[in-house]
Amino acid sequence: MIYLLYGVKTLIDSYIDKIKQKEKIEDINISKYTIDDSIENIVEDANTISLFDSKKMIIVENELIFSGKKNIETKNLENYILNYNPSTILIFVSYSDTVDSRRKIFKLISEKGKIEKLNRTNNINNYVKNLFKDYQISNNTINLLIKRADNDIDRIYQEANKIMIYKINDKIITDKDVIDCTIKKIDINIFTFIDNIINKNKTESIKTYKEMLKIGEEPIKIIVMLANQFRLMYQVKILRKKGYNEDDMANILQVKKYPVHLAIQKSLKYSDSVLLKYLEELADLDIKIKSGEIDKNLALELFLIRI
Repeated sequence: MIYLLYGVKTLIDSYIDKIKQKEKIEDINISKYTIDDSIENIVEDANTISLFDSKKMIIVENELIFSGKKNIETKNLENYILNYNPSTILIFVSYSDTVDSRRKIFKLISEKGKIEKLNRTNNINNYVKNLFKDYQISNNTINLLIKRADNDIDRIYQEANKIMIYKINDKIITDKDVIDCTIKKIDINIFTFIDNIINKNKTESIKTYKEMLKIGEEPIKIIVMLANQFRLMYQVKILRKKGYNEDDMANILQVKKYPVHLAIQKSLKYSDSVLLKYLEELADLDIKIKSGEIDKNLALELFLIRI
């Protein structure tokens, strides 16, 4: 049998695993070829009978054959497809969302074999359920995982593996397990973060902070980032009082106009004294962390709780 699988790597790997299980193919009977290998070698291997079993599998990772971006001579491969070895499972893999359906080799595989586009699942919940088939997990918990991974198949697969390893003993997965083991995909909006801090929205502030720590952000870096934004807001506030426009401010402060525009909008909500107060507190935190007076991971959280 001949396959062309293209799309998301995670789904392609999963599809190939199903073929292996169905055909009972052992790893010793699997050969892999890449873009650097010649088509002649692939065809020769495909025509050769396996020394270890009645069937073997050949996986060819070469998207150029099907992309149309490069003129690759595929005559030998086309001849093989017309009269392929039934004891060889030949799988072509392309980690691309599209292939050139006009190419002769595409049409031949479509006629003689099977082509699967695997860039998404029709039912992502069923995909996740299948991943956790040996575990106990509710639909709500599955939806939570999908949401935290932002519907990204590759990330869902990676996070699911972490959770399964974590819960290998009791095999019961809860919402808490998903939250503890996964990193929520977040698009940090620094001004929203600042608004939550200034508006004393402690729950959201701390939640965002913890997610930033999870993705590897250093507390000192977050403190510096916050201080820079508070400083910009204070500077544009002062310059605005002096009659400068946005273009003037951008030139004076040596920053782009858009951050200045945002800083002006946000600074209108806060007094000079509040902005200076937070700048001083963040500077004090920076010194205490660097001198070892306070744990770096707790420092900013304590600041967020205190305000």
